[in-house]
Amino acid sequence: MNLEEQRIEFSQRKFLAVPLAGLLVWFIIGVSGIYLPDGITVWVLFLGTGSIVYLGMLIAKWTGENFISKKGVRNDFDKLFLFSMAQSMIIFAIAIPFFLVDYTSLPLTVGILTCLMWIPFSWIIQH
Repeated sequence: MNLEEQRIEFSQRKFLAVPLAGLLVWFIIGVSGIYLPDGITVWVLFLGTGSIVYLGMLIAKWTGENFISKKGVRNDFDKLFLFSMAQSMIIFAIAIPFFLVDYTSLPLTVGILTCLMWIPFSWIIQH
């Protein structure tokens, strides 16, 4: 398949599981920020954002998405999205030292850094 055919094939998927998982996790983080002490909320934020992909895998079973296919053929846009996810996670190397200086920066920096993978995704699906 050429790239345009791969883009069309990639864009026809549901893509509900990970956004739903992110919505749920960020809701929990927000509630913890209101009701829990800051030290606990920091851990909720780190553990929550780290668990979004795993929660997405679980939700994918109910949405009918093929989250990780061992038998399916991945196209170039699958690879691009996975590299974008890896880039987003690597950038935690910026958020963590900044957090150690000022813990109130954590929600903003982690929110921005984890959303970086969605910019190439939006381009891929031409959203």
